[in-house]
Amino acid sequence: MEVAYSYVKEGEPYQQELGNFLLDWLDDKDFVMVQTSGSTGKPKKIKIKKMAMVYSSIATGDFFKLEPGDKVLHCLPSNFIAGKMMIVRAIVLGLELDMVEPSLLPYIDYDKKYHFCAFTPMQLKNFAKFLKQIKIVIVGGGRVSDEIIELIKDKKPHVYETFGMTETVSHIAVRKLNNLCDSDSNNYFQTLPGIKVSTDNRSCLIIDAPKISNHKVVTNDLVKIHSETNFEWIGRYDNIINSGGVKLYPEQIEMKLRSKITEQFFISSIPDDTLGDKVVMVVETEENNINSDIFDVLDKYEKPKKVYTISKFIETTSGKIHRQKTLEQLV
Repeated sequence: MEVAYSYVKEGEPYQQELGNFLLDWLDDKDFVMVQTSGSTGKPKKIKIKKMAMVYSSIATGDFFKLEPGDKVLHCLPSNFIAGKMMIVRAIVLGLELDMVEPSLLPYIDYDKKYHFCAFTPMQLKNFAKFLKQIKIVIVGGGRVSDEIIELIKDKKPHVYETFGMTETVSHIAVRKLNNLCDSDSNNYFQTLPGIKVSTDNRSCLIIDAPKISNHKVVTNDLVKIHSETNFEWIGRYDNIINSGGVKLYPEQIEMKLRSKITEQFFISSIPDDTLGDKVVMVVETEENNINSDIFDVLDKYEKPKKVYTISKFIETTSGKIHRQKTLEQLV
């Protein structure tokens, strides 16, 4: 408690966040209030049971074989679930936690070796050449681009993409991104110990994690189930485009185009009298210099009918692209 008060009173802003969380963790309530990211709706605060955070930490520790005394690097904001869980894992698993100020290129002691770290995709991209310092890396908070995967494919650390949300107390599944062997050829998301998955009638993911949530969590994530512990992510149900009676998945279109475009972009739609929804592309750039030849990799109905440009995407408080608000500003 003394350490927490000291951080709140005298620390840098990121240390004050740590202090405030420690005070919440050590109070007599059985829950903490956690802010959702707002990537698919209005940001809100929800109650997360402390024991759910403990069980989530144990599941992560079991999956990655973390041991007491392992050194871990914490460079995420502590006001969202991913950052809070790094702190809880250290407390529960007995890890030695080095916390540095969150930034796109975290400043660390480059002579020190770390066993475990969590990055955002942009942090991973910027930190790629320093990855030899870390044994296991998890990355979440957004899609990992082909460019980033290419950067890390031959790096020594094992890098995993995570799948999860605030409501599931951080990640519930991971997918390996590099150092792949024959058994990883399908490369699906694999759930953590004690977690099973299924789908509803929309083909959206249902998460059954009894130690983390008292009820099954129904998501808006379209998936293809391969077993009760393995699934393939397709896209978001709320992003589906119905163009001329054909269902299109923006995330799948983006995947095809990712190696063709250096700027940030996303695929969306606007109303159209003939098609119902008209596919459009939104690019974060000052000028529209997109060559239409890049769309040759797309099927007929997937090709954008219009390209919009904007100097800066609107983002959520956690740094994710807010597709709807960005598009609303343009159209």
